[in-house]
Amino acid sequence: MTALIFCTYFSCKKESDGNKELSQIKPVVAPFNGIDTIATNDWWNRKPNKIIDVNVDRENVIAFALYTVQDKTLKLSAQLFPLYPKETREVRLEIKNGNGWELIQKRKVNDLGWSALFRVENWDDSKNVSYRVLYGEKASFEGLIRKDPKHKEEIVMAALSCNSNKDRGDRNKYVKNINHQNPDIIFFAGDQSYDHSEHTAAWLKFGMQFREVFRNRPCITIPDDHDIGQGNLWGEYGKKASSIAGDDGGYFYHPEYVKMVERCQTAHLPDPYDATPIQQGIGVYYTNLTLGDIDFSIIEDRKFKSGPKGKIPQIGPRPDHIRDPNYAPSSVDLDGLELLGKRQLDFLNQWGTENNDHIKVVLSQTGFCGGAHIHGKKDNRLHADMDSNGWPQKGRNRALKAIKNANAIHIAGDQHLATLIQHGIDEFDDGPWAFVVPAIVNNYYSRWWWPEDEKPGANSNGRLPWNGQFLDGFNNKITMHAYVNPDNPSNGAGYGLIRFNKKDSEVTFECWPRDVDVTTKEAKQFNGFPYTIKLDN
Repeated sequence: MTALIFCTYFSCKKESDGNKELSQIKPVVAPFNGIDTIATNDWWNRKPNKIIDVNVDRENVIAFALYTVQDKTLKLSAQLFPLYPKETREVRLEIKNGNGWELIQKRKVNDLGWSALFRVENWDDSKNVSYRVLYGEKASFEGLIRKDPKHKEEIVMAALSCNSNKDRGDRNKYVKNINHQNPDIIFFAGDQSYDHSEHTAAWLKFGMQFREVFRNRPCITIPDDHDIGQGNLWGEYGKKASSIAGDDGGYFYHPEYVKMVERCQTAHLPDPYDATPIQQGIGVYYTNLTLGDIDFSIIEDRKFKSGPKGKIPQIGPRPDHIRDPNYAPSSVDLDGLELLGKRQLDFLNQWGTENNDHIKVVLSQTGFCGGAHIHGKKDNRLHADMDSNGWPQKGRNRALKAIKNANAIHIAGDQHLATLIQHGIDEFDDGPWAFVVPAIVNNYYSRWWWPEDEKPGANSNGRLPWNGQFLDGFNNKITMHAYVNPDNPSNGAGYGLIRFNKKDSEVTFECWPRDVDVTTKEAKQFNGFPYTIKLDN
């Protein structure tokens, strides 16, 4: 029936804009129903939606592009708006060569997600190269593939997460600030999309909001739970979840939808360390990227994690929430529960032995502890949250040991609460440093760091009232050095900027409010920032 709709529609539609000589292209019918409807099948028949108008003028059909370069291999993913059946699926990549443009590759656009991946071997990463992605006769997206900044003593990363659908406006202040600070690389830690069942439309919206920050620099994007359509995710090796809550482990939506999400967001990342798919044929993307002698490990802290439902005693109103402060944390830290999974731990341990002359950084979705006391509303105090990577504790400690053994720091998002923490594994402060960056939009489900006794912990640095050593709800040892509650400028919304000083082996963590103008002398970071640490030699 869907194919008939396509053919009927195009039997009476005039061909235009360079499509006159194209033969009929058989449309791809989505293998899933009721999801991604704005951008699949007969998408042009959909009613107007609140996310984005996907029926754009054809000269604007290329929305944006994302790229990375690793081991002299360029991977560039072009993202298009939906195409009509009679339109070509061919997209082209050209690079500036002297005074002209040189065609270097053609690729086919995938009808599920409307992206196409270019892969160019033997890329010369010693010079800046202008590129453009072309479609048809008029559509174009241009940018710059930067040279590897090995010559720089300081490498800078901007890090963001949680682009809530409660604010569908522009992100011009972010774009202006980040481009002014001119980082070498951008990291989006997850939840680029909050429209669970309409990823393509929301992903296009995200890209149009932020494309001016990654048009001219490499960008790492990784999906989190909301991107794949769930409020929380315990991937449990790709099994099928029994409900959209996902708390028994696995993925609720059709595996081809999940694969589409990951393809659009991660295809441009360096090749996976081990590309073996998990259950339901869902892929993996954990890998590493070196840039300017900084070695970034990109991991999937949700994909292999055990779901709590049916595996541990339920102590709160939900299988993943614990409200009783008198429960025994050991009762939920059972043998057989996994966090990163053996495959990723093997990768992290191997990665930790390589490039020991580089500063090392682990990038993932969320933090390895319970870094918030209050969730959503001031009266919603939650003792322990299994959505965080503070649980299961044994898995958490194995992950932190691997990160610490690599002499790496950790950067993540997800929590809607910026925190700077030094982890403890066996003792306080024997683990790695971790910076969880604030939410892009934080007027929806904010979180607070707010100890119930409202007292600082031991060895507080004195910068903020509740810094110092604490046990989280799983009895994990953490030292809080800085936090940004929502009763701060911009409701605590903003972004992180991380400066890696190679000469002095130092890392400086900056945290900027959304509404600040960094081009002015009066611009101030959130209280507690910046904060500089010295890495072990």
